[in-house]
Amino acid sequence: MPKRKNTEAEDLEPDAPVMADDAPQTPQGEVGGVDMVELPEQALERVTVELEELNDRYLRLAADFDNFRKRMTRERAQTRAQAQADLMRDVLEALDDLERVTSHEASHGNVQEVIAGVEMVERKLMSELERMGLERVGAPGVTFDPNNHEAVGALPAPSPEQDGTVAAVLQPGYRFGGMLLRAARVQVYVAMEPAGEA
Repeated sequence: MPKRKNTEAEDLEPDAPVMADDAPQTPQGEVGGVDMVELPEQALERVTVELEELNDRYLRLAADFDNFRKRMTRERAQTRAQAQADLMRDVLEALDDLERVTSHEASHGNVQEVIAGVEMVERKLMSELERMGLERVGAPGVTFDPNNHEAVGALPAPSPEQDGTVAAVLQPGYRFGGMLLRAARVQVYVAMEPAGEA
């Protein structure tokens, strides 16, 4: 039996492609999920409906965000007002004491009693404010800190160790919740060079 010769066509025929079982197969009429035989009017109508749905979702989200923003602004204002009301309520008792001192007739007591009453009110008021978080800044003897102190004068330092320390507090500063409300106005000790070394 004669041997069969391979033809050129058989030699050039490529191997059949191997496809995975789970590879997605696109139906012949669809490309990328779009029906290729869909009429232009149908495609336009479908896209118009999708656009309207997306626009509706966008408008709802925008309205929800606007409502959220307004609600947060309103809640912030209410929280601020409540905090101020709480502060006023805590200060009222000290204010009552101050009113009692100022309404005290001069003929019924001396100046020392009035001063003692005012000092008592000051201590009570400061105690309430400190309880809420107010902190006094500036004290004689501490190192001068430009972040907390405002130097309004200088005094010669009695000793070299006191150079750069607070000599006197002319107006105390205050900090609340870690935020500086007012810097302390202070005089600072400065070491003076002897007259011969200048």
